[in-house]
Amino acid sequence: MKVADSAGLPSNEPFNWHDETTVLHGDAALNADASVVPPIHYSATYRARSAAEFADMANTPRHPGFYNRYGNPVHKHVEAILAELEQTETALLMGSGMGAISTTILSLVERGDHVIAQQRHYMSTSKLFEEVLPRFGVTCTLVDQTDNEAFAAAIRSETRLIMVETPVNPTLSLTDLKAVADLARPRGIITVADNTFASPLNQRPHELGIDIVVHSATKYFGGHHDLMAGAVCCSQALAERIWPMHVTLGSVLSPMDAWLLLRGLRTLPLRMERINANAQAVAEWLETQPAIDRVFYPGLPSHSQHNLARRQMKGYGAVIAFSIKGGFEATSQFVSSLKLATHAVSLGGVETLIVHTAAMWAGTMTEAQMQSAGIEPNFVRMSVGVEHIDDLKADLATALAAIA
Repeated sequence: MKVADSAGLPSNEPFNWHDETTVLHGDAALNADASVVPPIHYSATYRARSAAEFADMANTPRHPGFYNRYGNPVHKHVEAILAELEQTETALLMGSGMGAISTTILSLVERGDHVIAQQRHYMSTSKLFEEVLPRFGVTCTLVDQTDNEAFAAAIRSETRLIMVETPVNPTLSLTDLKAVADLARPRGIITVADNTFASPLNQRPHELGIDIVVHSATKYFGGHHDLMAGAVCCSQALAERIWPMHVTLGSVLSPMDAWLLLRGLRTLPLRMERINANAQAVAEWLETQPAIDRVFYPGLPSHSQHNLARRQMKGYGAVIAFSIKGGFEATSQFVSSLKLATHAVSLGGVETLIVHTAAMWAGTMTEAQMQSAGIEPNFVRMSVGVEHIDDLKADLATALAAIA
């Protein structure tokens, strides 16, 4: 639980800050000087004043002042805020979202173990389970994330881990987090949830029983499409298992990106409030357009899992998926006709981004893999930003008119 005194520094009295306050003051206890903004610590290594101090630095896990691969003072500021937002004991920062996911999984499984994952995951996560882990003797079962019974049926005596992602990229299907956690915990199975598409402002998997929450911090946390980072939020005990693998694999977050990430977190609640409102309005508007075949957004009553979304989410995020009538060519023309929405990958930043998903992944996925992931030729993924809603609608309307 968070604790602070009247100056915003630690005390023994509990308090309950709102998210808007946490992102601004949740790291206040770490301020080493009078700086309002923590400085960037651009040093790869740090000086010890004695042999005893060096030994202590070298043998203290996650020491922020020994060697940058082990930690950085700015990392601690970010980790303190992320742990509070996800309501976990601690957090670990890494160089990318996939660095966080791969490091976490590889630290928790070994030859002979069995893991359960979803049929639909972020593409690189799917490759980890389908192509990488089997090479090291770890067997994987992929299940329909919308079917709680499928998770239960896949459990074996050697199952050690279940990995979920909700909402999933790019189809926005949901996983019942509490149901998965309730299946896993009595059996001693570790659960990992990728919460990137939701953010802790909209969904907190740990509060629903999930053990480890991972993020591509590149997205909402950074918020400005100018950094790459990953985060793992979990208990101290699990962090102690994950950290040695992190040091070995070396997915390190640079001091500058850590500082930019901290700056981005300061405005996360403000941005998410606008993004949630804009995306809901755009999704509702798209459903009324004759050129649109289907719209996928958890905040819409038409979403097949809308009731689940209302139970486990407080907001529904930036990402909308929709399909264009007219197939691949019409979809390509639509995306090319947009002027305000930027044709680029990623999500969760202040600018609206859009991609034609079939075109984006055609070079890295087979037709069978795209079908399994639910990627149709006329599928579009849009990450709604903070622009004025009327301007976003006008841009979309002009592009739709171009294919009418």
